[in-house]
Parts: sequence; C-alpha cells; structure tokens
Amino acid sequence: MARLAQGEPLEHIPVLLDEVVKYLLQSGAGTYVDATFGRGGHSRALLASLDDTARLIAIDRDPDAVAQGLQLAACDARFQIVRGRFSQMAEIVTQVGATAVQGILMDLGVSSPQLDHARRGFSFRFSAPLDMRMDPDEGASAAQWLNIADEQDIARVLKTYADERYAKRIARAILAARPLETTDQLAEVVAAAVPHRSMPGKHPATKTFQAIRIYINQEVQELAEGLKVAFHQLAAGGRLAVISFHSIEDRAVKHAFRGLTRPPSMPRRIPIPHAQMLTLASDIAGPVRPSPRELALNPRARSATLRVIEKRGVNGQG
Repeated sequence: MARLAQGEPLEHIPVLLDEVVKYLLQSGAGTYVDATFGRGGHSRALLASLDDTARLIAIDRDPDAVAQGLQLAACDARFQIVRGRFSQMAEIVTQVGATAVQGILMDLGVSSPQLDHARRGFSFRFSAPLDMRMDPDEGASAAQWLNIADEQDIARVLKTYADERYAKRIARAILAARPLETTDQLAEVVAAAVPHRSMPGKHPATKTFQAIRIYINQEVQELAEGLKVAFHQLAAGGRLAVISFHSIEDRAVKHAFRGLTRPPSMPRRIPIPHAQMLTLASDIAGPVRPSPRELALNPRARSATLRVIEKRGVNGQG
C-alpha cells in the first residue's frame, strides 16, 4: 500500500491511491504533475515514493487547495503548487522551468472538501450561497447564471451534463421561483418539480447540482483541452493517468485515449497493413475501479474510474 506522508488532511480521502502510484511512477526519479491537487492526498503519496532528485508540480484552480499546497511546499523542496486550470498546464510547466515530464495525474470533478464546506455552495445538504465555482474569483456563480438564464438554456444544461429526464420541468420551476440565492432554495424547487421516487436512494436534486456545477466551471471544455495539453507535455515514455467520476467525464477520457492508442482510419485503397500503422500512445491500465476494501473505507469512491496511457517515442516505440 502506498505510504502517506505526515500531515494528510483527514477530511479528504484520495481515491485509487495505490493504483495511481503503481501505474504513474516508473521510477523514483523525474518530474511529475498533479493537475488537481485538491487536499494533496495523491501528491503526498507520490512524494513518499519519489527520491530526493524528483520534482512534483501541482496545479489547482481552487484557492483553498492552493493554500493547502503551499503548506506542503514549505516543508518539501521537491514540491511546488501553482493556481491554474487544466488548459493552462503548458504555461505553468514552462513558468516553473520544468522539462521532460514523466507523468501527469488528472483527478476530475469536485473534491470532498468542496462538497463538505457549506460556504462553497456545491451541496444541497446545506443552506449556503448558491455559488459552485471551483475558483470563486472567476466567472459567474450558479445563482447569477440561474437568475438570468432562459428556460431553454437551463433545460439544455441539465440534459447535456446530467441526462436529467425532467430537465424541462425543472427549468420551468426554476424560472417560476426566481430569484434563487441559496442551495436549499434550489434543492427544494427541484424536489417539488420532479415525481417522487424518480431517483431511488438519491436526492432528486443530485443531477441538477451536478449539471450546473459542470456548466459553471466549464469542466467538459477544460477536460478536453487539458487532455490535449497534458499529453503534449509528456516526454516519450511518460504516462497520463486520469480519474473520472461520471459517465460524461469517462466517455471523454475514453474517446481521447482511443484516438491516441488506436491506428488512424485509412482508406482501403492505401496498402498499409494495420499492424504497421503507428500510434501515439499505448494503453497501460483501465478501466480500473476501486476495490471492495476501498469502497468499505470510502463510499464516495464508488463511481471512480482510472485510465492510464503511455506516450510512445517519435518512431512509434514506447
């Protein structure tokens, strides 16, 4: 089992920790990027397995996460953290003077502290300002958007980012209830708009909160750009590991990885054997899901999926 460095916050349990260390690190040396520091669980485990010459660069758009990372940086010279987004990874890697990145981890979605801290406005479990921004200094909050968006836009977001069956009904209810300012207001509006038992075992607002969060933070766009940028930053033989938490994320990761690990489609008239077509990467692992033991310790890990690829050399060799 991967060792955790001292000081690991108890409020957040990193998912698939041992698997990340196993598949991402090929040696104790090199430069690595944790593109979603969160509360640093994965970073600490990676540092515990890296030698004194290694370097770990962390990125996060959440100022609370960056504050946690600065504490770690103060006691480990191998580590540094920069506030930013997936799409800014290339600029950040250049900014800190890193070259030949051997491994990059992207742990997608919302973190446990973001869900559990009421003031962030991510959860329907609390009465709090309806914010949902991962970076509270960037863009419009969920309340600001909901209070000006038209019915069609709200319904489209709910359907696109959560496959909400009652998207139109919920959108109409939101317009009728505006202005909305708090998480519990939105949760109550959604609960009243959908049939009882529409989601057995789940709060009826679960999908609505997911969809709005994804839209407000441009998570799908950031993921698509981040996957491209991350792969470009890897040295030959470097690995990209991505943990997703719902089908929208996992489909995007699977599609991007398939494009890198499968030969390109060629017209039949071109006489190139399939086996001779070069690919940009090779599959290393995935889909990897949490073990029963991990799920018993951390039920929030139940939807996590890890996929890992390795970048080939310029001649198509690993």
